[in-house]
Amino acid sequence: MNDVCCAVHAYDALKVRFARIATIEEVAAILHWDTSVAMPAGSAPARGEQMATLAGLAHQLLTAPELAGHLEDAEERAGMLSAADRRNLALMRRKWLRAAALPGDLVEATARATSACEAAWRTARRESDFAAVAPLLAEVVRLMREQAAALSAATGLAPYDALLDGFQPGLTDARLTEIFGPLEAALVGLLPRVLERQAAAPEPVPLAGPFPVEAQRGLCRMLAERAGIDFATARLDESTHPFCGGTPTDTRITTRYHEDDAAQAILGVLHECGHALYERNLPRDWARQPLGEAAGMAVHESQSLIVEMQACRSDAYLSWLAPRMHAAFGGDPAPYAPANLARLWRRVRPGFIRVEADEVTYPLHVILRWRLERALIADELAVAELPGAWNEGMRALLGLQVPDDARGCLQDIHWYDGAFGYFPSYTLGAMAAAQLYAAALAAVPGIPSRLAEGDLAPLVGWLREHVHAHGARHGFDDLLRAATGRPLDPATFIAHLRARYLG
Repeated sequence: MNDVCCAVHAYDALKVRFARIATIEEVAAILHWDTSVAMPAGSAPARGEQMATLAGLAHQLLTAPELAGHLEDAEERAGMLSAADRRNLALMRRKWLRAAALPGDLVEATARATSACEAAWRTARRESDFAAVAPLLAEVVRLMREQAAALSAATGLAPYDALLDGFQPGLTDARLTEIFGPLEAALVGLLPRVLERQAAAPEPVPLAGPFPVEAQRGLCRMLAERAGIDFATARLDESTHPFCGGTPTDTRITTRYHEDDAAQAILGVLHECGHALYERNLPRDWARQPLGEAAGMAVHESQSLIVEMQACRSDAYLSWLAPRMHAAFGGDPAPYAPANLARLWRRVRPGFIRVEADEVTYPLHVILRWRLERALIADELAVAELPGAWNEGMRALLGLQVPDDARGCLQDIHWYDGAFGYFPSYTLGAMAAAQLYAAALAAVPGIPSRLAEGDLAPLVGWLREHVHAHGARHGFDDLLRAATGRPLDPATFIAHLRARYLG
């Protein structure tokens, strides 16, 4: 009985502690949204201190001496806990191990450096001035190398693997090499065939702007609502780089509007809705506990891409969306014909910007970033050499001559915000999305007919049952195995591309 009481007491104390840490992280998430959306530019130094303080507080709570004792007491008697509680306890240990590996001053220094670098990046990107942000990025890279080395020592993983593991648990560079090597070869062979097929087909008719920003806002909000976003606990705003942030009960979606191109905002919002629906449908009974969190960023990206790429670029959904776009923007109805939208939005064309890339070339953007960030962390590439290495990589992979750094190494926020090890999750997510969508269609054949009504509910319902509700109960491959019958299988993604673009 005493053993039971001791185990329960230790585990309950851990749950209280982790709930407090999660609450601090929620506050930081809202401040991050504010930084990107509403904060005056001159407030950046103060915001950096605020973010550093919150990061330091969360780190202190996670690495306090008594927490290690509670973990040991609970683990000694873990057999007395339920299976879900044991998994939650294992995830607590993982979080503690990673946090304990990092000195508090390194955590705070990184928060300050990334806050300053991100703020400078916004201006540097707008002005295409890499030199203006390079020293700040060099400091971020230096600190990330320190973190990688410290995490490597604690976990036994290689330094870059330790960073990858922070975004998608269990992911290694060796596994990425296994996946990305054959994928690159398949895409390099597929791309010219797709381009040849497109060249033989009628050119799509461009959508003629301008597209008033207010009209875009209204349409995007309606699409988000139809996707399942409840704006009683959500917002839709603008930022330099679109994202979904906030908390599971306070969703913050952002996009960016261009009067000459409505597709960026529309498809961007649908993409972020996928992220938001995942967060909002995580298991509420495990809120603010490790088990109640997402299963990793590759899983997260699969949820955004299954909505944007698999469902909302399908013929069925476009047949519903097309007349609503014409109603919002007016003009000649011919370009808004569903078949024309399909040709426009499934057009394969090598381009400079990752977030605007098509399904076939997008993974090549990610492969480039994976190679560069791996070299940066290994100290095989200096920050000053990044623009040249980027430009050469774009030429080799996509045959493009990058005209300026705004369309080159300044285009993404991630490295300037310290997110090294994140980029591979995008393409792993695209592969998983194809696999999950195929399984969903097999289980719920009526999904396309409901998409033709603009209704994502049957698809989201299947995802809620097979992905969202599990939180972090399973790892990436185990989650896919439970939902689809097998671990990640890149062949499904390649088959999807061949069917959509060559079928």
